Amino acid sequence: MSDNANILIVDDELGPRESLRMILKPSYNTLTAPNGNTALNLIKQYPVDLVTLDLKMPGMGGMELLKEIKKLKPDIGIIVITGYGSLKSAIECIRLDVFDYITKPFDTHDITLVIKKSLKKRELNSGVKAKSLISSNSLPPEINKFEKIEHLDFESFKSNVEIKEKDVNSKYTIAHFDEVAFPAYMVNRNW
Repeated sequence: MSDNANILIVDDELGPRESLRMILKPSYNTLTAPNGNTALNLIKQYPVDLVTLDLKMPGMGGMELLKEIKKLKPDIGIIVITGYGSLKSAIECIRLDVFDYITKPFDTHDITLVIKKSLKKRELNSGVKAKSLISSNSLPPEINKFEKIEHLDFESFKSNVEIKEKDVNSKYTIAHFDEVAFPAYMVNRNW
C-alpha cells in the first residue's frame, strides 16, 4: 500500500507544504490543501490514505480539522507536523490517535520514515478489518469460514491456564498464555 498511496498535505504556509509535496511526489500520489475546508473537501472526493497536518492555520485550525477527519474517515492515518508544538497539543493528538507528532523544521529522512511506518500500520489494520469482515455473521455460512467465539469468559480462560501450569505434564504455561493465548484472545474478542 505504501507505493502510490494518496497523501494529503495540509498546511497554510506555501513553503513547507510544497517542500513536503516535492519530497513525497516521487513515491506517492500527493494532494495539497492550504486550509481545513479544502482538506475536508479533498478527503470526501479522493481515497486519502494519510494526512500530514499543520496545527496552526487560519479559519479551521488543525486540531478541529483532525477531529473532523476522525469523524468522517477514522481509518485515515494522520501525522501532525507543526511549528507550534506543545505538550498539551501533543497529548491531545495522541488521544485522537495521531500516528506521529513532528515539529518543524523536519528532517527529510525522518519524515519519509514516519510516513512509511504510518502507511504500513494502516495496511496491517486494513488486513485485520478485512479478516473481521470475513468472520462476521453478516456473510452467508458457505463464505464464512471462521467460527465466531461467543461469550468467551476471559477470566475463566486465564484461571484454567494457571491451573494447567501446575500440572507437570501440561503443555500450557503462563508463558504460553502471555505469548500466545492472550494475543489470540485480544485479536478474536471483537470477532
